[in-house]
Amino acid sequence: MTRQSDRDANHALRARFDDVVSQYQRLRTGLDDLQERLATLAVTAESPDGLVGATVGPRGQLIDLKLDRDIYRHGDQDELARTILRTVERAVAKTTDQVQEMVGEYLPADSGAARFLRDGEFGSLLGRQDQLMREAADDDGR
Repeated sequence: MTRQSDRDANHALRARFDDVVSQYQRLRTGLDDLQERLATLAVTAESPDGLVGATVGPRGQLIDLKLDRDIYRHGDQDELARTILRTVERAVAKTTDQVQEMVGEYLPADSGAARFLRDGEFGSLLGRQDQLMREAADDDGR
């Protein structure tokens, strides 16, 4: 009887292991796809007056800036600078949303990496580990 239960337990463990490996392989393939999608991501925003267009890459880096020739008729360089900055900021915000959405397809929303993408706080990356360390310290103090 013990041998049969050992075989049953081993079979169940093997099935679980195969399932975990399969999930990992799907995730790994998905992350390769995500990396390719991120590498080609370019998001454009336009100023409300349509005179400025800014395109940014996946890390929010400015990769293209288009200025309509009518922009030079306004003559206020400070206003032009503010318009360019606000347009780039909108493009970056749109990019951040798209990157979060893409990553969300592969990572749980409550994971440290997903939280880091939302808030930019390095503490988010280690939040779960910090919690475990606090719990371990509390257990040691009992």
